[in-house]
Amino acid sequence: MRTRATFDQQFEDVLGANPEDYGKSAAAVSGGPLNVDLTLHDDLAAIENDWRAFEERADCTVFQTFDWLSAWLRHIGARENGKPVVVIGRHQGAILFVMPFAFHPDARKIGWLGTSLCNYNGPLLARDFLRRVSPAQFMLIWGQVRRLLRSALGHDLIDLEKMPDTIGEQPNPFCTLAVTPHVNNAYLTALTGDWETFYAAKRSSNTRRSDRKKQRRLAECGEVRFLTAAGRDEIERTLDALIEEKTASYAKLGVDNMFDRPGYREFFLDMATGAQSARLTHLSRIDVGSEAAAANFGLVFRGTYIYLLAGYNDGDLGRFGPGSLQLLEMFQYAFERGLKTFDFTIGDEPYKRDWFDSEMKLYDHASAATFRGWLTIMPARAMRATKRAVRQNPMVWSMVRKTRMMVSSLRR
Repeated sequence: MRTRATFDQQFEDVLGANPEDYGKSAAAVSGGPLNVDLTLHDDLAAIENDWRAFEERADCTVFQTFDWLSAWLRHIGARENGKPVVVIGRHQGAILFVMPFAFHPDARKIGWLGTSLCNYNGPLLARDFLRRVSPAQFMLIWGQVRRLLRSALGHDLIDLEKMPDTIGEQPNPFCTLAVTPHVNNAYLTALTGDWETFYAAKRSSNTRRSDRKKQRRLAECGEVRFLTAAGRDEIERTLDALIEEKTASYAKLGVDNMFDRPGYREFFLDMATGAQSARLTHLSRIDVGSEAAAANFGLVFRGTYIYLLAGYNDGDLGRFGPGSLQLLEMFQYAFERGLKTFDFTIGDEPYKRDWFDSEMKLYDHASAATFRGWLTIMPARAMRATKRAVRQNPMVWSMVRKTRMMVSSLRR
């Protein structure tokens, strides 16, 4: 009788040889293997210096910076039983890539480190990675990485979500694996010319007139002040205003409130006040009189403003669109600082379509190491495909949102 370990090992061997796991390019592997030295790390502090030094010269997103992921681990990952397993690949002594994974023992699953708060997931890549590593060679490296992880952790599956098709100026090598479209896409717009020219190009004269009217109506309720939070007291006040606004919004929409979970407030406060991480953050709000009308937690990274979390007062002030006025302020903030891109990040909210000029495709990859993992992946793939079909159909998605809001209203 075949033992579980033997069966799983044979299952893994068969799966590892299956081109479906690696995508189309695996069917025609060419070129010899690249001599890459792989090391596995479960202590971020031990690799902090190497990570930070590589990060400065690597292609990555802000969500793969050491500051972001180490803060996630301190405040959230430790509570959610997520164990860091970071794979570093070196070629001829120099770091070629960093793959920040996490192992979740309860589910026997490997995913991206910090995925619950990372809008984009992926590796950090040397800027010349594309010139040095062909897609075929990446497949061989990925096979070595999988074997390293499997021997150390004994996981059942690898589940990698929200991977952009490019990292910096390079194609994301993980998108050469067998991937499926993520539930949502992401939206960006180039900040060209000056603010007034950009604004006039994006918004009609009637819409701009309406924006001015909203601001006048807000001013009738009290002095309108746009401010960037500086100093811990102001940062805490602004963050708490944002959390209050988001909590009300989540309840209205009938979706889970991440700020109900332990560690999330602490994470954002740590990012905004940390000695090194504060440089990445921009926390701002609109006050009308003594009341916070809107608040925003953004990130600034390599010429891009990342519009991460925004909320507005849904009471009497909400009638005058403080949220839309806040967005205009964030655009102006980005222009004043010479930023080149405004990133609305993940999500298919309708307002983004009024501004964006490029759409970033995001992808997921899931592969099983054992039969148990395969049984988990199959229904998960079906569920994600269904969610994406709903999200990408404006009529169906609108009906789902309205129904969810109605149910939430009845519960309240």
